[in-house]
Amino acid sequence: MENEQENKQEFTIKIKKDNLWKYSTFLLAAVLIIGAFMYFTGDKTTTGQVVNNPADTVSGTTKTATIDDDAILGDKDAPVTIIEFSDYQCPYCRKFWTETYPSLKKEYIDTGKVKLVFRDFPLSSIHPMAQSASEAAECVKEAGGDEDYYKYHDKMFSEQNILDGGTVKSTISFTNDDLKKWAKDLGYDISKCFDSGKFKSEVQKDLSDGSAAGVRGTPAFFVNGKLLSGAQPFSSFKTAIDAELV
Repeated sequence: MENEQENKQEFTIKIKKDNLWKYSTFLLAAVLIIGAFMYFTGDKTTTGQVVNNPADTVSGTTKTATIDDDAILGDKDAPVTIIEFSDYQCPYCRKFWTETYPSLKKEYIDTGKVKLVFRDFPLSSIHPMAQSASEAAECVKEAGGDEDYYKYHDKMFSEQNILDGGTVKSTISFTNDDLKKWAKDLGYDISKCFDSGKFKSEVQKDLSDGSAAGVRGTPAFFVNGKLLSGAQPFSSFKTAIDAELV
């Protein structure tokens, strides 16, 4: 009888230990899941995300982004202004250039409905050549004006696509010599301008202005002051632009 009671007590203790172990394991798993969720969804600077629903990204409030003195593509009197904050080494920015920009240019920029203003937002902590690429582009702009700025803009993204196997799969590494060569291919020797760091502060001003306007990642666009974030498909831009043209 005594042994039976002891056995029951041991069995009860064992069940409690098992239940405690299961509860502790479940609690630990829950903490890990919550922690992972907070890490991956937290508000931190990123290289941009593809977001297909424009309702999630077009803000109804006017932001403080301005044209400044940056390169303009299109009719300067166009009724819609798109200010793009971008990073020349960012694969999402190159994805926008590869997949969306051609249609945007053909349908809206070339027809005089939209002007595009490119402003620099180099995320140097993860894209170490972004600052240099922006400075090189400014050197080309100084030598050849806005039109040749955009030729060099296209050249840099195009050369990275070539290095990336013809598509956008990864962040591409390149050098200062590459930047100079790509400019040389367009007829410009930017060595003196580039090596002097002449436009370092200009690029940093764009970065500061973008941060003040609410830019948290690249690419980011302001369509007549309304924020459109990420490497959006053309349909998202069409929705935002057509709403401004009504």
